[in-house]
Amino acid sequence: MDQIQAMRVFVRVVEAGNFTRAADSLDLPKGTVTKQIQALEARLHAKLLNRTTRRVTVTPDGAAYFERAARLLNDFDELEASMANAQAAPTGRLRIDVGTSTARLVVIPALASFCDKYPDIQVDLGVSDRPVDLISDNVDVVIRAGDITDQSLVARRIGNLPFVTVASPGYLKKYGTPAHPRDLERGRHHVVNFFAGNTRRIYPLEFNKDGETIEIGGPYRVSVNESNAHTTAVLAGFGVSQMVSFIAAPYLASGDLVQLMPDWTRDSLPVHVVYPPNRHLSAKVRAFVDWAAEIFARDPQLARA
Repeated sequence: MDQIQAMRVFVRVVEAGNFTRAADSLDLPKGTVTKQIQALEARLHAKLLNRTTRRVTVTPDGAAYFERAARLLNDFDELEASMANAQAAPTGRLRIDVGTSTARLVVIPALASFCDKYPDIQVDLGVSDRPVDLISDNVDVVIRAGDITDQSLVARRIGNLPFVTVASPGYLKKYGTPAHPRDLERGRHHVVNFFAGNTRRIYPLEFNKDGETIEIGGPYRVSVNESNAHTTAVLAGFGVSQMVSFIAAPYLASGDLVQLMPDWTRDSLPVHVVYPPNRHLSAKVRAFVDWAAEIFARDPQLARA
């Protein structure tokens, strides 16, 4: 039995919460993962996991072993990553997760430069506006907009996303042009909102001017939980909404959207590249973090203030 590999399999099963997800993330058959755990338990003469049909939980012995094994594997990975060859030529599979609009408009158009610079890195690009769990989903690095509340993660701020308030010409022709945020609560006006995919919580429009803050959550006919759908809904005339400027810019230039109430602003959204602390010396993660910071810095609509 390869003891290091068995430790990796055990740690991944605990992090993922079941054998199937662990096997998928390790690119191993589920049967191999099961046999590795059984062999490890036999070697240690201890039961490490309690199995059910849907989930596994650690036993007290398993919890103690997990803590030590995770630390040892982290030290081992750091040692390997610190070697000169790894730093000079990052290699391996890199699992990235990015929001849909950021992927479509920022990351994918520039990704060839990363792949050309690091030809030995294989990129697995997950695209979703739903936040992932970096540990249980075995993701190496994500680009996230908004404040980072999980203090266990390492976050580097790489950009800023200013907002503009917009509507389609067709909407304005039908419903009129609002001159003040409160106009959106009166008459026939509608807004297009974002909602959180897991909680269905609505994120209201926010307007700031001269120390005054106004939040408008409705009325609305359509709310969405994905940024490309949000753009399409606003272009289709479902209501007034707020977009980050790099998404709205081409539609404002073409006349497909009209900016409204420019003297009322919304706080910009910070953008971070985030990774688990046990990946901090990985050459491939470091390469992507530096590259992401560079492409955001090049664009004045994305650059950190």
